[in-house]
Amino acid sequence: MRNVVLVSAAAGVIALSPGGPALAQCDPDYSGVTLKAGAQTGPFIASAVQAAGQGWAAKTCGRVEVIEFPFGELYPKYLSAMVAGEAAFDVITFAPAWTPDFAPYLAEMPASIRETEAWTDIAEVYRDRLMVWDGKHMSQTIDGDLHTLSYRRDLFEDPEEQRAFRERYGYDLAPPVTWEQYYDIAEFFTRPDQGLWGTAEAFRRGGQQFWFFFTHAASYTNHPDHPGSMFFDPETMEAQVNNPGWVRALEDYIRSVSFAPPGALNYTSGDIRTVFAGGQVAMNFDWGDTGVIAADPKQSRVSGHVGSAMTPGSIEIWNYKTGQWDRFDEPVHSPFMAFGGWQAAVPSASHNIEAAWNFIEFLSNPENSAKATVTGGSGVNPYRISHFENMEPWLSIFSEGEAEMYLAAQRQSLEAPNVALDMRLPGYFSYTEVLEIELSKALAGDVSPQDALDAIAAEWNRLTDDFGRDAQLAAYRSSMGLPPL
Repeated sequence: MRNVVLVSAAAGVIALSPGGPALAQCDPDYSGVTLKAGAQTGPFIASAVQAAGQGWAAKTCGRVEVIEFPFGELYPKYLSAMVAGEAAFDVITFAPAWTPDFAPYLAEMPASIRETEAWTDIAEVYRDRLMVWDGKHMSQTIDGDLHTLSYRRDLFEDPEEQRAFRERYGYDLAPPVTWEQYYDIAEFFTRPDQGLWGTAEAFRRGGQQFWFFFTHAASYTNHPDHPGSMFFDPETMEAQVNNPGWVRALEDYIRSVSFAPPGALNYTSGDIRTVFAGGQVAMNFDWGDTGVIAADPKQSRVSGHVGSAMTPGSIEIWNYKTGQWDRFDEPVHSPFMAFGGWQAAVPSASHNIEAAWNFIEFLSNPENSAKATVTGGSGVNPYRISHFENMEPWLSIFSEGEAEMYLAAQRQSLEAPNVALDMRLPGYFSYTEVLEIELSKALAGDVSPQDALDAIAAEWNRLTDDFGRDAQLAAYRSSMGLPPL
C-alpha cells in the first residue's frame, strides 16, 4: 500500500493588506502545479523530499505530493508506469543502477542546471559518472552513498577493554584495518549476557541486503590492476561472482551473523542503525546514516562516542586473469560505493517537466542538501564538496573531533585509489533478484557458499545472453569507466 503526503505552500497565494489583495511572491510561479514525487517509504529519503517540498511550495506556490512505496516495489512501479507512457510521476527517486533501464523514458536534465556554481560543487564521481548515461545527464544526485565503518569510542578507547583485547589477540584495539581484525573485534565484544554484540549488518532479503555483501566482496575481488573485473570479466562479460574471492566474501558475510544480535537475519539497513544508536553493538558498517543518527542525542544512547573510519581492506585480492590470490605488502582498501547515492529524475511522460526539474534543483541545492545531511533519518549523506568543507552544519550534531573523523572517513573512501563502483547495467533488477534468493539460502544454511554463488553465476550468464551479451558488455564497460573494446 502506498503512502501519500501532500506538501503545499504554508500560506495562501493571496495576502490581504489595507490596500486590498496583493499577490504573494511566487518565484518562479508554479501556482496550480502539483508534482507527484515517488520515494521509498520513509523516513529515509522520503522525509528529505517532503522537507524540500515544503520549501519549494512556499517559494513557488506549487505543491508536491510525495508518494511512498516499500523499496522493493519502487523499480517495478516506476518502470511499468514509464513503459506505459503514464504520467504517474513527475519526479522519481531511485538507485543509479536502474538508470540503464529508465533512461529511455526520462527527460534529459536542462542545460541551465549545468551552468551554475552549484553544479561544480557536486563531487566528480557523482556528477560525471553516476548522473550520466549514454553521454547525457539524465538524473541529479540527491544523496552520496558509500559504506564506512562506525564504532563506539567509549568501548574502543576504554583502557580496560584495550588491555583485555591486547592480552587476547596480541595487538592493539583500534578500528579494524582488515576483515580479520574486524572479526577479532566482533568476537571480543559479543557478550550476550551484557546485551552487547560485536557488529550488525543487513541480512534481510529486500532490506538492501546485497549491498552489504558487496562491501565484503569488493575487498577480495576489486583488483587494482584489473579495473571493472569485480562483477564480470570486462572482456567477455562472463560472471565472476563465483570465484574464490566472492566465496571468501560470502563466508565472511555469513560469519557476521554469529556476532550480531538475535534476529539479525531479519535486519534491514534501518535496523542496524537502530541497534548501533541503542548501544547494542560495538560497531557496524553502513552508509553515513549510522553516524548521523548515533550522534543525535534525541535518537541515540551513544551520542558523543561515535567514531568513524574506512571499511576494512585486504592484503589478498583474487586475480581473475591468473586464477590466483595476489598478496600485497599493505592492506588495500576498496571502499564500495554501495547503491551510489539516491538520484532524482523526471519521466518524459510528465506534464510538468519544467517545474519538476526546478523542484529537483531546489531539493539538491547546497543549502537544502546541507541541512538534510545533518538530519538524522533523512537518508542523505554528503555528495557536494561544500558538504565536506563547511563544518558548521555538522557541529549541530557532532563534536568537532567527531565531525572531522566522520567527514574524513567519507571523503577518504570517496577518493580512495581503489574505490569500487556498484554494478550498473540493463536488467539490474533481474540480476539482483536471483542474487538475493541465493544469498538468503546461504545465510539460512540451506546451501553452501560455493553452491549459492555457482547458481548466481549460472543465472547471471543466462540473463546476459537473454539481454544480449555484446550490448551488456558495452554497457558494463561504460559504467565501469572502461573504453569500448
